[in-house]
Amino acid sequence: MTPTTTEATKQVAQDLADKAGHAAAWPIWFKPPEHWPAQTDLIAWCQHMGPGLAALLIALGIVYLLFGFKLFRVLMMLNAAALGAALGFGLGQRTEIGFALMVLCGFVAAAITWPMMKWAVAVLGGIAGALLGASVWQTFGLDPSFAWSGALTGLVLFGLLSFIIFRGSVTMYMSLQGAAMLIFGVLGMVCKYEQIAPKVTHTMAIRPFLLPMAVIIPAIIGMLYQQSDSPAGPPSGKK
Repeated sequence: MTPTTTEATKQVAQDLADKAGHAAAWPIWFKPPEHWPAQTDLIAWCQHMGPGLAALLIALGIVYLLFGFKLFRVLMMLNAAALGAALGFGLGQRTEIGFALMVLCGFVAAAITWPMMKWAVAVLGGIAGALLGASVWQTFGLDPSFAWSGALTGLVLFGLLSFIIFRGSVTMYMSLQGAAMLIFGVLGMVCKYEQIAPKVTHTMAIRPFLLPMAVIIPAIIGMLYQQSDSPAGPPSGKK
């Protein structure tokens, strides 16, 4: 092997090592938090949100809020695909196949969700309960370092509730998710106006109960609408 060939081989190996060691950057609106997010973190996330993402959240939030029970199978697969894609993106940060791994994990997660719909609803319920429990914990001014205990309580409660009251659980989870997406999308749009954003940020900072209330009230309205609009017969949860 000639010296020129050896140097070229070393250069290629160095380039591959540099690419493998270089982590793909998370988008600022998609970056996982380093700690349990407080309201200020959520508002900051809304401020960095693009108008396209805000509009998408508003549109999806309305669908989840009003038609969550009717379309719960499709929406559950969409949730699973989003979680799988996020997991794949995280795993593929240090590889050259990050995007392919993201698509693959999203597709596999959605495919697994369809035949295991009842378990998927339980997982969604656990996630929703954990988020709600930790949010309630912080809203009441309890020690943030123990917010995991509130999250654990909500996870167990909502996860078990999914097996006991399937229809009611699906309606509640879809309404909560839709209300959260709608409110955060609206905040993302509002934060694009420089005259309004500082007032909204200041008001929500001094009144921490406003954000949970803004989510819970539309969620209750969505639950009542879905209960009155959907057929009376509950689904079995399986195809």
